[in-house]
Amino acid sequence: MEKTKREKVSVKVTTHCMITNALLSAFKLFAGIVANSQAMISDAAESFSDIFSSLIVIVGVKMASKEADKEHPYGLERYESVAAIVLAIVVFGVGIGIGYTGILKIISAQENTLQKPGVLALVAAIVTIAIKEGMYWYVRLAAKKIDSSILLAEAKHHRSDAFSTIGTLAGIIGARLGILVLDPIAGIITCFFILRIAVSIFRDAIEKMTDRACEDSCIEGIHTLILEQENVITVDQIKTRLFGDKIYIDVEIGISEQLSLTQAHDIAHKVHDEIEKHFPKVKHCMVDVNPVEEREKQDEVIENCEQDEIVENCEQGEIVENCEQGEIVENCEQGEQDE
Repeated sequence: MEKTKREKVSVKVTTHCMITNALLSAFKLFAGIVANSQAMISDAAESFSDIFSSLIVIVGVKMASKEADKEHPYGLERYESVAAIVLAIVVFGVGIGIGYTGILKIISAQENTLQKPGVLALVAAIVTIAIKEGMYWYVRLAAKKIDSSILLAEAKHHRSDAFSTIGTLAGIIGARLGILVLDPIAGIITCFFILRIAVSIFRDAIEKMTDRACEDSCIEGIHTLILEQENVITVDQIKTRLFGDKIYIDVEIGISEQLSLTQAHDIAHKVHDEIEKHFPKVKHCMVDVNPVEEREKQDEVIENCEQDEIVENCEQGEIVENCEQGEIVENCEQGEQDE
């Protein structure tokens, strides 16, 4: 049920963004051509790439939402990471193409090929910034609602698009003021924003594909929760790894060696259930139990000790160690007890 809900929300939100990007891209391309703005044409190309990236997100979400099968007993959550890697490569290629076009435009500037961008390019940039910021908040709210990292990454992508268009806007304004070379320079700036996004998406996906551990705060929370459970004496080890959008945990706990196998199993099961209850992103938790020896207390009575004897004298309030008799004698005002 949870997977179905996540899939429906993700596909719905991504489809809305894809349609918006298609309309926005067409408008920006038209504005860039009519208003002679290389920066706006570059921005339109970026928005067209967003359509393709949305398709990749949808495919990744649908694949990752499939149930585990015989060939994939741990599930298919990592398909989201695979989709993200493909997305990063596509976005990186678009960025390189935009930067290359801007450089060629600057090199050919002496041939008087640069033109002053029209007002329509300026309007398109302002509209794009407003729409992209709105898309950021729309997708971000959906990502928080279903706790989806891939949607949250998509939201950040929209925010980055808004920032990159601010650079485009600055270049168009500068070009309209007479510094024509600023327009293709703005296209190159947009290129760097796109490359930065691509690297960020790729790095995040690779980390999830290589079993990166959770944040320290998450591990500390798990450690504290385990120690709060009854009969748990120690937490010997905690290993966590990201599996797509889920978390896998392996823990080792220490309990008294005096407890039975059934009791040890019940304690481990309780720890398992509490972890999955308090940390919803945990898909799999393995709890291993280690025996802990009972430590002798300092005031524990040791019978028939051949080497040591502790004598507690209540009248004087002091402890005397007697090694000759090898027994514990407590001497009080009312009597004496040999243990």
